Amino acid sequence: SISQGEGGFEINLDHRKLKTPQAKLFTVPSETLALAVATEWDSQQDTIKFYTMHLTTLCNTALDNPSQRSKDQLIKAAVKFLETGHSLVEIYRVEEPPALVELQKNEWDPIIEWAEKRYNVVIGSSTSIMGPSIPQSTKDTFVSHLASYNSWALQGIEYMITQLKSLVLSMSLLDKHLTVEQAVLLSRLEEEFQIQHWGNVEWAHDYDMYELRARTAAAALFVQLCLENSTVKHKLLQD
Repeated sequence: SISQGEGGFEINLDHRKLKTPQAKLFTVPSETLALAVATEWDSQQDTIKFYTMHLTTLCNTALDNPSQRSKDQLIKAAVKFLETGHSLVEIYRVEEPPALVELQKNEWDPIIEWAEKRYNVVIGSSTSIMGPSIPQSTKDTFVSHLASYNSWALQGIEYMITQLKSLVLSMSLLDKHLTVEQAVLLSRLEEEFQIQHWGNVEWAHDYDMYELRARTAAAALFVQLCLENSTVKHKLLQD
């Protein structure tokens, strides 16, 4: 169950209050996020499987901040994916085989064009392993945009970026320009191309895809719920 405390909303496990790994009181900023976390705990059966509790993990990271990073450091880490071309799946392009070159062009160019128009920036693409030269104005624009989010939401955004290996994909997902399934597929475009040509090892490739979907969906939900300041309005039944 959940309850409202002085610092926010708390999670109750039977008659005990949930604590973080660093023994801090587990307190979240919105009632909907608390309900989502409580649902994760309620879904556990005989064994508590922490690897299935992505929202709880993200909350623990936000509360404990084990690496002691400031809001500015979180933003810098996120924008870093624009500076390192080898980590940006949509910017770094292959030169062969022709079929993959065409696939990347057809699937990625529209996303880049959308992002450039949406944020009024220049991104481009490159076949160099170093990636294209990103203008400082583009980096500044994304820094300014990310600064509009609170620290909790930024934890979720950075987590999403590390999962998708892409700032642009993450922004597309947060803006609801892409679905989770679309974003994950685009992040795995080259791998999916190889699977289609060489076959699929179901227990490995499929597991990785579904796990990536789960982590990405949890990050997107976490960000959304961290931006909600209002509590759930309970409907009163009248006779």
